[in-house]
Amino acid sequence: MTIFIQSLDYNLWDLIVDGPHLPYIRDENGEVIPKPRNTYNEDDRRRVQLNAKSKHVIIMWDRLEVTYKATNQVKYAKINMLVHYYELFSMNEDDDIKSIFTRFTNIINALQSLDKTYSN
Repeated sequence: MTIFIQSLDYNLWDLIVDGPHLPYIRDENGEVIPKPRNTYNEDDRRRVQLNAKSKHVIIMWDRLEVTYKATNQVKYAKINMLVHYYELFSMNEDDDIKSIFTRFTNIINALQSLDKTYSN
C-alpha cells in the first residue's frame, strides 16, 4: 500500500504518516480555531485537497482489500465449493481432451490460490 500511495503522490504518504493538515488561525484570545473556508489561500486549498485524496485512497484500498482478500468465511466457502468440483470431476459427453484439461486446471489453480493443495 505504501508504494501505491507514494506512486500517486509522495506528499499523500507524508500526510497519512504525519496526520491531516487542516488550516487553523488564532482568534483574539490566542486560541487555535479552524480557518473559515472563505479565507483559504491556494496552499490551504491544496492541503485540504490532499486530505480528501488521502481519505479517498484509504477507503478505496480498504474496499479492494475486503473484496479481493475476502474474509476467512468466504475463503472456506470457496474452498469447499472447489473441493466439491474436484471430487466430482468427470468428463462431459461433448468434452475433448483440451476442454477437460482446461476445466481441471482451472479448479486446481483456484484451489492453489486459496492455499489448498492435494499431494500426488
